[in-house]
Amino acid sequence: MFTGIVEEMGTIRSIARGAHSAVLSIRAARVLSDLAIGDSVCVNGVCLTATTTDSEGFTADVMHETLNRSSLGTLVPGSAVNLERAIPVGGRFGGHIVSGHIDGTGVITALRRDDNAIWVTVQADSALLRYVVEKGSITIDGISLTVATVDARSFAVSLIPHTADVTILGKKRVGDVVNLETDIIGKYVEKLLQPREEAKTSNLSLAFLEEHGF
Repeated sequence: MFTGIVEEMGTIRSIARGAHSAVLSIRAARVLSDLAIGDSVCVNGVCLTATTTDSEGFTADVMHETLNRSSLGTLVPGSAVNLERAIPVGGRFGGHIVSGHIDGTGVITALRRDDNAIWVTVQADSALLRYVVEKGSITIDGISLTVATVDARSFAVSLIPHTADVTILGKKRVGDVVNLETDIIGKYVEKLLQPREEAKTSNLSLAFLEEHGF
């Protein structure tokens, strides 16, 4: 699990591409302090596993499904990426619950400065927007943000100067694709409220209960 509080911006050193996969080599500093092979690292909102480490960075495998569902396939050597290690037990929880399993991607359609803030509008699929609520949490490229407005086609967030300075979102332009993960709690609640299959085929009914004295 992650919090959406980006620890540092790393840089793609190289990419080894397979037919439907890739191996990312990422230059980093802060996240290397206790990173071991097998540890999880959130890269632009996507949970990846460190496969090798060295004094200047680490590598991670990206499978076919991840390339299809995220923007990681658009990265090139020199691309900046947001990095966060998994939250330690007892660590500060400054953002919100982030799994690193993104729901899909969106496209930045507008950037607007408002005094010291930057408004970012992201267009997304309606199937994803159903989980986006005003004043709720959203993860954009691994950054925990608060939804300022939402409508049927898009949502907007407002960045403080610090967030714009220390994450890649401050460098994005209109038309850029971003990874999105909605609040995990809403998805679980929706799933639990759906009728279970066994309940649909059950012989239990009001008539049965009345017949047996209930």
